[in-house]
Amino acid sequence: MKTSKLTFFIIFFLFGLNEKSSSTALKNSHKSCNFPAVYNFGDSNSDTGAISAAIGEVPQPNGVAFFGRSAGRHSDGRLIIDFITENLTLPYLTPYLDSVGANYRHGANFATGGSCIRPTIACFSQFHLGTQVSQFIHFKTRTLSLYNGKTPFCKGVIARPNDFSKALYTFDIGQNDLAIGFQNMTEEQLKATIPAIIESFTIAIKLLYKEGARFFSIHNTGPTGCLPYLLKSFPATPRDQYGCLKPLNNVAIEFNKQLKQKISQLNKELPSSLLTYVDVYSAKSHLIIKAKNLGFVDPFDYCCVGAVGRGMGCGKTIFLNGTELFSSSCQNRKRFISWDGIHYSETANMLVANRILDGSISNPPLPTQNACKLTKK
Repeated sequence: MKTSKLTFFIIFFLFGLNEKSSSTALKNSHKSCNFPAVYNFGDSNSDTGAISAAIGEVPQPNGVAFFGRSAGRHSDGRLIIDFITENLTLPYLTPYLDSVGANYRHGANFATGGSCIRPTIACFSQFHLGTQVSQFIHFKTRTLSLYNGKTPFCKGVIARPNDFSKALYTFDIGQNDLAIGFQNMTEEQLKATIPAIIESFTIAIKLLYKEGARFFSIHNTGPTGCLPYLLKSFPATPRDQYGCLKPLNNVAIEFNKQLKQKISQLNKELPSSLLTYVDVYSAKSHLIIKAKNLGFVDPFDYCCVGAVGRGMGCGKTIFLNGTELFSSSCQNRKRFISWDGIHYSETANMLVANRILDGSISNPPLPTQNACKLTKK
């Protein structure tokens, strides 16, 4: 009898211990990573002011709906990266190229409008991904020098050295590589360039890893063939069932397939790291396919009228046959998916960001706040 009671006690004790451990593990799995900083790399989809600083101010009505000014963003308000930093309770990212009033305590934005992954003359910007990574390396070197030097007054606005390995590194780039290539190549020719594009991307990731980066959130490319400006530029190109350029979206799908495979490979190669693949293509496609159900107007219409078809960007003016023409914003901007024919509206950005933040389009399926979990030893 004593033996039975002892056995029962041991089993009960172990069960309780196991239950406690499971409860602790479950609690920890929902614990936020508390990323102290975000470092972003990309093109105009996540540029928060680099082009404005380097070339010329992005004019109003860009940004006015939320910021009350252009704020260097190609949208009526916030971009996806803005919603990500909000969710992480971090400030909006200061562009690396913007020196006035800069605060890099919680990260920096190296994304520049018109950038490609691969260096190419045809690209709209020479700040390709390789250049952006070089800028980051210089940024980190200077930060460490200043932080450890005799300039204590600047320590409050520069990154803390230990934060580089704890930060989240985000990527939203590749759209321009495909869109520009499509203007000069067939579908098959453009597909043949994808391995080289992916290789350039891989080099960038490995360089950042060498610099201490460990947590990566990598957005695939969206349905580029659904961008209104490309639909207007290629009226004779075959459409898919939703009205998008079928050959270009086929290329985007193939690019995303190879990108996902490469990220899976890198997750095995790079110890103590986590690379999250984010399927932005599916989230943006959902907006276009379900536009009417979501309360949007025609998904191929755009809010900043005149931005496409008259040779000017949103907010700019041109003189045509002696007449000054303005591009201006629509009145009901929240009902548009496309802001200017190329970039998404704040409402669309918010809906896509929500899918990113809750982990529903990510692999592994982790909310952004938990994108430091499952690291390998």
